[in-house]
Amino acid sequence: MSNESDGAGDDWDERGELAWSEFDWERYLREQDEAVLRYLRFYEASLSAPDRIDAVAEKMNWGEDDWREEGEEAEGDGPDVEATYEEDEGVYTLHKNPIYIATKAIYLGLNRSWQPLAADGAKVPQPLAVALLASLQKGEEQSVQAIHALDFGDYAMAVSLFKRALSALNGTLALINDDAIARQRHVLAWRQDALPRLFDLREIWLRVIIECREEIDRPVDDES
Repeated sequence: MSNESDGAGDDWDERGELAWSEFDWERYLREQDEAVLRYLRFYEASLSAPDRIDAVAEKMNWGEDDWREEGEEAEGDGPDVEATYEEDEGVYTLHKNPIYIATKAIYLGLNRSWQPLAADGAKVPQPLAVALLASLQKGEEQSVQAIHALDFGDYAMAVSLFKRALSALNGTLALINDDAIARQRHVLAWRQDALPRLFDLREIWLRVIIECREEIDRPVDDES
């Protein structure tokens, strides 16, 4: 999965002021929320597939050329065009970034399954419940910050923040792989479902880190 929204901040600045009301923005955000839910549905239906990350990206129509074309359409309106919601549904914000959608969706699935367990002290020791919720939140927060940096083309900062997200993810893995977990059958069942999701998050972020480092190392003369 690659990020094709380089320079999105510049594209956004060039669009001028959108003539959107709060209602328009709320509708837009709800559509982006639905994209996260759609990804999660595709993802959970593909959990048995070894290539599920790429399979879900294909189902989301995230072909590299298609994504680039969407960005080019957003750029073409020019700086002085005001657009209503109906006239311009192709506005780009962070919420449309494939890395953002995939990350938010996978974390949503993890939180949805863990929170009911965490609320039941008879099934999960409360210190573990709180610690794991905090660890999931930390990983999601750091990764979203990294995607912000990625969207603004600050690849070095994105790498640093993704490394922090990976550190938080490793902390989550350490919590659920602790020897004491073996005595918690409900946690063991959750861990079996959570491990492939956590490893998929790591795979997605590592792919982006590799791409960021390639961009950092690319000679300036190669840019057209």
